Amino acid sequence: MSGHSKWSTIKRAKGAADARRGQMFTKLAKEIMLAVRDGGPSPEQNYRLRLVMQKCKDANMPSENIERAIRRASGESGGAAMVEATFEGYASGGVAVLVQVVTDNRNRTLQDIRNIFSRGNGSMAEAGAVAWMFEAKGVVTVEAAGSEAEDIALSAIDAGAEDVKIESGFLEVYTTPDSLESVRESLEHLGAAISSAEVSMLPNTTLQLDEEDARRVLKLLDRLEEMDDVQKVYSNVDFSEEVLARLQAQA
Repeated sequence: MSGHSKWSTIKRAKGAADARRGQMFTKLAKEIMLAVRDGGPSPEQNYRLRLVMQKCKDANMPSENIERAIRRASGESGGAAMVEATFEGYASGGVAVLVQVVTDNRNRTLQDIRNIFSRGNGSMAEAGAVAWMFEAKGVVTVEAAGSEAEDIALSAIDAGAEDVKIESGFLEVYTTPDSLESVRESLEHLGAAISSAEVSMLPNTTLQLDEEDARRVLKLLDRLEEMDDVQKVYSNVDFSEEVLARLQAQA
């Protein structure tokens, strides 16, 4: 799971940039609309909507944006029909990539993703070729360090977490998707500084790359995540500490 930790560190740093906040809110609004479509507009009765609304609060998304997305999904205002899709592919070095999208034009989005893979020295794959390498897990990220991180880790295990990974300045708590909400609530009651909680696709095994391939993969993942229709991008790349440090220094 170390690959997820390192890549999520990069994504959190990017997400802090104000220039990308508007795009993040757009993607969260799409998640809200799908959750409402599938389970109704009541957070109390819609587990998926509760999780998405919590993500919106974590991202400081204005409440009026949340309410507007719920109204649109409930049919109170217009909007094109959205569909979910997952596309699979390979990046440099044989890295497996999963791309989850929400779009009103599947064919257009597929073509755009295909072009990004092609330009990034990668290729699209048939359905199922990559997905089997990943497993759905709940991931709670908590800002903590030192003894505080160790105490939170023990509390998370007591609350039902499957695993905990402590990194520099934060820890990631891994759960089953069904227990994500209850573990998060337990940590909140302890006063833990939770920065995110979501269901993520984690790789069962990971690949390490040399610096050249790592740079290519990062660029491809960046381009995919910059697409408005792309909600999540997952890969099984595990950047070595040395390569990751050099790439961040060059950014």
